[in-house]
Amino acid sequence: MSDIKTAANPLFLREDELRQGIELLFYAYRDFTSEPDAILAQYGFGRAHHRVVYFVGRHPEMTVTELLGILKITKQSLSRVLSQLVEQGFVKQRAGERDRRQRLLELTAKGIELERQLSETQRARVANAYREAGAQAVEGFRKVMLGIIGSVDDRARFERPRFEAGRPAPGRR
Repeated sequence: MSDIKTAANPLFLREDELRQGIELLFYAYRDFTSEPDAILAQYGFGRAHHRVVYFVGRHPEMTVTELLGILKITKQSLSRVLSQLVEQGFVKQRAGERDRRQRLLELTAKGIELERQLSETQRARVANAYREAGAQAVEGFRKVMLGIIGSVDDRARFERPRFEAGRPAPGRR
């Protein structure tokens, strides 16, 4: 009798399955952003403000150039959002020590509190989904999300382990 190898079931690549995946992303994004959107509206802010507060909070002393690289928006768009956050006391910026032209960004105490409020429900939502799905599914989800990210450089940000010397581990201060 010949050795029959079973191939992976390609049914997940059918049009209906792919479209369902797209719809799931839309629904998940809607629910993932709904509570933060309500908080942002109280300040007259939008999702761009949320992204700036989030990434500056995750990477204190990041440069404006690094932030532009992550957000993939124009300097003009970032300038408008960043100016509002600085003027209202959520973000502070200072010149770099080696290169005075650099602008280093950091959240103020007010900004840290806003980031906490915005991320609190999102962290809880992700933690609950991870807990329900289990470790294997979480790793599968991570691989799928990395596969959706188009830039090799952006995917490289998530290679493990990712702890920079002299900086606290992500989520730690």
